[in-house]
This record gives sequence, C-alpha cells and structure tokens, in this order.
Amino acid sequence: MSVEEKPMKKVLVTGFAPFGAETVNPSYEAVKLLPNRILDAAIVKAEIPVVFGQCGQVLAQLMAAEHPDLVLMVGQAGGRSAMEVERVAINCQDCPPDYPDNTGAAPVDAAIIPGGPAAYFATLPIKAMVARMLSQDIPARISNTAGTYVCNDLMYRLLHLLATAYPGVKGGFLHVPYATSQRHPALPSMPLGEIARGLQCAIEAMLLPPEP
Repeated sequence: MSVEEKPMKKVLVTGFAPFGAETVNPSYEAVKLLPNRILDAAIVKAEIPVVFGQCGQVLAQLMAAEHPDLVLMVGQAGGRSAMEVERVAINCQDCPPDYPDNTGAAPVDAAIIPGGPAAYFATLPIKAMVARMLSQDIPARISNTAGTYVCNDLMYRLLHLLATAYPGVKGGFLHVPYATSQRHPALPSMPLGEIARGLQCAIEAMLLPPEP
C-alpha cells in the first residue's frame, strides 16, 4: 500500500520594482537569486509595483493564483544598515509631495482601508527569523516601523487579506538595505548576494518548527 506524499508547502516571496531615481530595486533583485526550493517548500517569486493601492491588487491576484502557505514581502529601505523584519503595519498612507509613488500619487494622512483596524501585527516568527540571520553573521534586527510609504501599504493590505480571506496563511514583511551596487557611498549597503542569503535564512526560519 503506497503512502501518499505530503503536499509541498509553498512560500510566496515578493520584491518591489525600481522607484524614484533608482534603476534597480535590491528587494526584487535579491528575491530573484533565491533557489526555487528551500527546505521542503516551493518558492514562488513575484515583482510588485511601487504604487499605492495597485500593489494590493497585484498581491490579491497572486494569492488567488498561488494559494501559498506563507508570504514574505520584501522592500528596500535605503539608509538602514541591516535586514529588518517588520513587526507591525499601520492603516496610514502618508508621503511627502517630493517622494510620490511610481504614478505620481502622494497621499497625505489617508487610510489604506477605511474603517480597517489601526494596525496589524506580522504573523511570521519574526524573532526566529532575525536569530537565524544573525547565526549566519548577517546583520538583522526587528523593526517597529514599516513607515507610511508603499511598503507599509502593502504589508497592511497583506495582513488584512490574510485576516479576512486566508486565515490559515501567515505573512509579513522584511526591509533590506541598499545593495552595494547601487553606489550610495554615504549610506549603509550590503552586497546583493548577502541580502539573498539573509532572505533564505529568514525563509528557513519561517518553515522550521518553533524551538521549544
């Protein structure tokens, strides 16, 4: 009698398109370097537009098409010096007029989802993710602010979608520094390969059973 194989888990990992004056975005460039399988899970990679609202539409389409077990969204946070796993997303869009999204939109003090909760907490094992990256000598820490730009917009929309339509799926967000190749000498940066290695460590922690 044959034993049915356990279905392979699926992890959706997204990065953003370039924005502003940048021609690349290390979040998606690093995601593309990930293997197609990590531990016992298939890795699905996708690019998200840097556009308020539209980012959530693309995410909803990906969720409906892929039905992942876990979701990790990745974004660039220029000026940060470590891989930062976000703890919380707030229901607020707010950006200065000189820093609009890729369509020119610059919302001020607007709700992401009117009437939605003030905030959602990530449902991934954020401390284990940081610990696994640190164990491999990759600078990492927990962040308590995802900002109010498109990264926070996407994280909030993800967690709202999981809470309302995919209650069995866990998700969260991770910010990465500039890649060294982006040439911002006055600001912290990290080689793209190291960013990808950090992402792989974070995903491994997402998949492994919690330590007692």
